Parts: sequence; structure tokens; C-alpha cells
Amino acid sequence: MLSLTGFEKKYPSGFEVVIPKLELPKGIHLILGGNGSGKSTLLKALAGIHPAKGEIILNGISLKSQPIEYRRKIGFAAAEPIFPEFLNLDDLIALVAKAKSCQPHEIEELKSLLGADAFSSFPLGGYSSGMLKKAALLLAFLGRPELLILDEPFTTIDSETQNQLIRLIIQKANTGTGFLITSHQSGPLDLLPVDTVLNMKSGRIEGHE
Repeated sequence: MLSLTGFEKKYPSGFEVVIPKLELPKGIHLILGGNGSGKSTLLKALAGIHPAKGEIILNGISLKSQPIEYRRKIGFAAAEPIFPEFLNLDDLIALVAKAKSCQPHEIEELKSLLGADAFSSFPLGGYSSGMLKKAALLLAFLGRPELLILDEPFTTIDSETQNQLIRLIIQKANTGTGFLITSHQSGPLDLLPVDTVLNMKSGRIEGHE
């Protein structure tokens, strides 16, 4: 279960994301909202990238008091991923694989499934937006995370990869992995067995103000 208590993330501009309390069991959870509603801010905080006030707990592990253990349980793919241009995807895979004790067969399966094996040895600085998204998704799924946080996972990737990603999400969800997903594309979402839809507006989640 993912639990938020007293969550606040404020910016100098005055914009803030405030969620007094939210509890999500394992499942596929979708966050909908327009641009600037706070979706990406929330996901980055849940991934441990942006610090925020309040308590975030995943399956009994607190981000605040057990940050390393918490982050090991999370897989995160940003909407617009940025990587060091001088490295290649295989370099990043090796780093994540060591941190999360990944097996070689797991890496090869994900590379093949997402079509990343064709370019994983190329410098990231030459990647298209679609290749960068595939790289981010592959890294997020490595290491059998308990919760996958996917920000706009279906943008910039081709329809074949979208279908593969849908199958992968369903497969992982069936084995107990939780998902928190944002998306502006309704087509792929119609194929997912979504458990909860959360509507976000002006930094608030409807029904959880």
C-alpha cells in the first residue's frame, strides 16, 4: 500500500500540491489532470526526486526515515527523461542492475520487449524522444519494483511498443506490482484494467482535499 499523510510541495511562484491523506492499495491507479495540475510534481515527490513535506510510506517503508530502502522499491519513468549524453543505455542499465540486483535474463527480456536492444550501445546524446522514453521505461522496470510510477508512459513511443508496454503492465500487476500512471492518451488506457482514477486540479486530488 502507498500512503500519503500531510503531503505538501510548495514553489516560490505560490503554486502548491497539497494532499492531506491518500491511501492506495496494490493495483493500477491513474491520475488525470490538465497541464500544470501538479501530476508530475506529485510523481517526482513519490519517486524521492523532489523533497516534500509530510509522510510517504510504501508497504511499511518510509521515504523520510528509510530513503535508500524506499527508493529500491520504486521504479520511475519521467515524462521527458534526461540522461547524461556521453553515456549509453547499457552503462545506465549496469548501474541500476547493480543497485537492484537484477538478473541478466531480466535485462535482456526488457531490452527485447521494448525494442531497446537495437540502440542500447549508442550514446544517449543521439537518442530520439521515443528512444529516450524506451530507455526510461526499461530502467524503471528493472529490479522487480513494488511500485512503478510512470509519467506519460505512452507518449513518443510507437504503437507496437505501446501494446508491449500495456501487456507488460498487466503482467506485472497480476504478480503484485503496483502502478501509478498519468496519461493524456485515452486509447492505451482503455486497454488497462484500471482500479482507481484520481482527478487532479490546481494541486489537489478531488475527494482528497
